[in-house]
Amino acid sequence: MKGSPARRRDRRRKDLGSIAGVLAAAIALGVGQLVAGITGANGSPVVAVGQLQIDFTPPWLKNFAIANFGSDDKVVLVGGIVVVLILFAAVIGAAATRRLSYGMAGLALFAAVGLIAAATRPGASVADVLPTLFATAAAAVALRALINRIGPPAVTGPPAWKYEWDTGPSVTAGPEPATGPGPALDDQTDDDGFPVVPDLPPRPGRPAGQGRTGPPGGVIRPAAAERGDLVTGPGGAEPARRGFLAASVATAAIAGVAGLAGRVLSERASVSTARQDLHLPKPTSTVPALPPGVNLDIPGLSPFITSNNSFYRVDTAIVLPQVAPSSWQLRIHGMVNREITLTFDELLKRPLLEDYITLCCVSNPVAGPYIGNALWLGTSLAGLLREAGIQAGADQLLCTSVDGFTSGTPVATVMDGRDALLAVAMNGQPLPVAHGFPARMVVPGLYGYVSATKWVTDIQVTTFAGNFAYWAQRGWSQQAPIKTESRIDVPTGLGTLKAGRTTVAGVAWAQHKGIDAVHVRVDQGPWNEATLAAVPGIDTWRQWVWEWEATSGTHLIECRATDKTGYTQTAIDAPPEPNGASGYPMVQVGIS
Repeated sequence: MKGSPARRRDRRRKDLGSIAGVLAAAIALGVGQLVAGITGANGSPVVAVGQLQIDFTPPWLKNFAIANFGSDDKVVLVGGIVVVLILFAAVIGAAATRRLSYGMAGLALFAAVGLIAAATRPGASVADVLPTLFATAAAAVALRALINRIGPPAVTGPPAWKYEWDTGPSVTAGPEPATGPGPALDDQTDDDGFPVVPDLPPRPGRPAGQGRTGPPGGVIRPAAAERGDLVTGPGGAEPARRGFLAASVATAAIAGVAGLAGRVLSERASVSTARQDLHLPKPTSTVPALPPGVNLDIPGLSPFITSNNSFYRVDTAIVLPQVAPSSWQLRIHGMVNREITLTFDELLKRPLLEDYITLCCVSNPVAGPYIGNALWLGTSLAGLLREAGIQAGADQLLCTSVDGFTSGTPVATVMDGRDALLAVAMNGQPLPVAHGFPARMVVPGLYGYVSATKWVTDIQVTTFAGNFAYWAQRGWSQQAPIKTESRIDVPTGLGTLKAGRTTVAGVAWAQHKGIDAVHVRVDQGPWNEATLAAVPGIDTWRQWVWEWEATSGTHLIECRATDKTGYTQTAIDAPPEPNGASGYPMVQVGIS
């Protein structure tokens, strides 16, 4: 047969059940957001699961996400989690139409994942599991209410049949066909899937075969409930549909209101006002004015100073930590002679110095965008450590962010005289929240994952042998000096250029070593020395330019940098993990 009426009705119930499941998931997200707005954004089930997923992301997948999505990688992650949740909810909703306990079991699984994710976060408390608990309870109530309005499963057992004869236009009028238990049927069906019988069964008081004309044959059609109609009682199908629709609209409305209210509550915890009201003291030690020629003013070339809005962001925080300056503290402890706890007011009263420092992410591919240069203001980290008194044998600063992220910074690097800062400002403004407000680490010469902890609240003086920081636990190098590298900014390789004098320009970096030269070649020909821009010191990147007499055709441009120690950038290609990418940057251009 083509599918029995019961099966059609079952499919319809499953479709409605999937809708019920998705609506239950929506109300779970809304209520979870609402409660998280009260208890803290990191307790949100989606955020907690997202953070857990980040923690278990292998390096190759991390690089893929950063390379393809950039600073939007967390938006993509959260979106993916929501999509998976919706699909899972649709499945458990359909299962709940067969037996409600199946749907509740699915919700229990959802709750288990959310609770584990929230409870295992660094510094987790009872408040962090409340959003998941309330979200699950709300979803259970919504699922039960919606499933109950779909109606019962198809009735099993012998149906009541209504005989309707399909004999063409010439049919003898008579009383309505009888209903009752159906006769034995053969395997023929009509287009609707109903069985066809060869002859009309006898009616009371009339011999078989009387009461019709035309060829023999007819169709047995089941009663309404077996034809897939939604019948839940005396009200019939339409009231049942209206009841489900009304409950669905109400559920969606509650989910939307709860989610919006949660967002409003979360925004109340924002520290943007505190940041705007912060008055930065004047630095004790200022940098000289930038030398003439620090910017070559070439269209398309990265400016010497990267604006706060353009500065790259790579971290593990799905929700930006909102740390009020009034509540911020930094604890320095471990292998020290004297433990120090520093408040933000005390930090601002310390001597502050400023310096131009270029930061680079270890995930930056060859010629990648995850690098930027800024003017930083902060107190000397080395000065703080000297006050604490570093004990013999200590070689690592295990620095912890308020969100639990850790980085391991070499003690020797911080103490060798470079401007390693506990920074409070960036380009003359209080740190943006996305870049660590109210305080962060900035240590020139090291990749960010071992030197640039945002929202830092704890520094444990320890050893590399005894403690492994976040990314070191995942296979990255414990100590990661930045490699001497360069990048071609112009031309971009997009479009066709005209033959003749063509400007080739970019930036090069070797933090705390300084760039001594940049060379450029075309089609693997001889290397040509580029002209370097001025720089205020050895901790920043450096612009360069070379004028090329371009000829028609397709050409490959490459560059390499040499630092002040005499080391020249290697041509050996290496991926970012475990300690930074390497290779020559190259651009292919068409010349007409």
